[in-house]
Amino acid sequence: FTKSGLMVGLGETKDEVSQVMDDMRAANIDFLTIGQYLQPTPKHAPVDRFWHPDEFAELEKMAFRKGFLMVSATPLTRSSHHAGEDFAKLKAAREAQLTKNAAE
Repeated sequence: FTKSGLMVGLGETKDEVSQVMDDMRAANIDFLTIGQYLQPTPKHAPVDRFWHPDEFAELEKMAFRKGFLMVSATPLTRSSHHAGEDFAKLKAAREAQLTKNAAE
């Protein structure tokens, strides 16, 4: 399984996030995390905007439609958040996909 993640809130558009998702799927990424960028110190880049939780839900739906097997998209999602639990879900999703493909 392959995993990658995005942080939003630095000025990107939904179209740009969608394009990155397409690029990730082209690279066979299975598991995607999307979280809100939070400025760690005043010396780091400031937050351009805070994405609403409903927008994260939209991004999650978009990612599943694009073929990701596992998606975690919330303002506080981090790449290692629930990694073990998510791996088990990802494995089950992959097995279900393989079973579906074999039946076709």
